[in-house]
Amino acid sequence: MAYLDNIRTFIRVHELGSMSAAARDQRISAAVASARIAQLEEHLNVRLFQRTTRSLTPTEQGEIFYRGACRIVQAIDEAEAEITQVTNQPRGTLLVAAPLGLGRRLLAPLIPEFKRKYPLINIRLRLSDRKLDLSAEGIDVEFFLGLPEDSALRMKKIADCPRILCAAPEYIAKRGLPRAAAELTDGTQDCLNLRYPGAPEFQWLLTGPDGPRRVPVTGPLESDDGDVLTGWALEGQGIVLKPVFEVAEHLEDGRLVPVLEAEPPVPVQLACLYTHLKRQDPKTRLFIEFMAERLRPLVSASYEPR
Repeated sequence: MAYLDNIRTFIRVHELGSMSAAARDQRISAAVASARIAQLEEHLNVRLFQRTTRSLTPTEQGEIFYRGACRIVQAIDEAEAEITQVTNQPRGTLLVAAPLGLGRRLLAPLIPEFKRKYPLINIRLRLSDRKLDLSAEGIDVEFFLGLPEDSALRMKKIADCPRILCAAPEYIAKRGLPRAAAELTDGTQDCLNLRYPGAPEFQWLLTGPDGPRRVPVTGPLESDDGDVLTGWALEGQGIVLKPVFEVAEHLEDGRLVPVLEAEPPVPVQLACLYTHLKRQDPKTRLFIEFMAERLRPLVSASYEPR
């Protein structure tokens, strides 16, 4: 197992291009990661990486060994998956990613139930509103709201998720209730926007009289954390576009009120992504099926005013 651990660490160092990044990914210290690479190099009697103070790049021998190492690890993972199917005892670790709001409110509370049902499967949950690279970051399953950009990944749609424009009553009292989508673009209203590295320009997809249309919106505040936007909306800082499940409690207690109900946001799909190599992995399949069954009713409900 020590040799296999060395190989897995080598693969992540190669893929991430950093000893410290691979160490974090493997939940080990940088010193342990470095020692594992050193043991591999001693065993193979070659140098696998060229190291400088600022960079780490694979040697020709490192590139050759990487290709073979990937085949070895894939074969072992497939063999373990076949054993799992025979013994009906799925085991191993899943690295799961999700947006902050979805992960905190819905996914995280469901994971203990999954763990009780499948005690040999460990879950590492990573929450972020930024775009992630599944392969580079070693993620097994990513839940997301919207449309995927990477067609090389497998996708399972779970449900359509209603969204809503809303603001605090204090904001409406101060700025007035917008009557048309044009007021979101002419500077008379402040829109709270989700911005992360690589995000496109701010556009909200609203349902107009002639069907869906993209509305460019403006505002003085933005963040890469969706919960920050909700907090600002509650403080009366502007109008926010949110999945209904994220703000349902605030709508119920009146701290937020619907805005522009005549032109509501187009629902967004909730889905999950995984690489094609994970398609037959029993623990991946079980986790996706478990979560899909429980998430579907939680995100599908629309807001119904009392």
